[in-house]
Amino acid sequence: MKKMAAGQFKNRCLAIMDEVQQTGEPVLITKHGKPVAKLVPAKKSGEDIFDRMAGKGKIVGDIISSTPLEDWECK
Repeated sequence: MKKMAAGQFKNRCLAIMDEVQQTGEPVLITKHGKPVAKLVPAKKSGEDIFDRMAGKGKIVGDIISSTPLEDWECK
């Protein structure tokens, strides 16, 4: 992980953000030699609520034929 002084980060902020996005390597930002923040790449936003479970289900049995109504409990 790279370490960088806050002043240096301030001067090159946008370029450093692009570099972190491309390489995936986090940058530790320090002030007077002490860590104050860490810049890490953001997760890809391609996964939304509808894709979250995609590919994780398993079909067991026949899903084509209908189920007889007597198997259902209706109240």
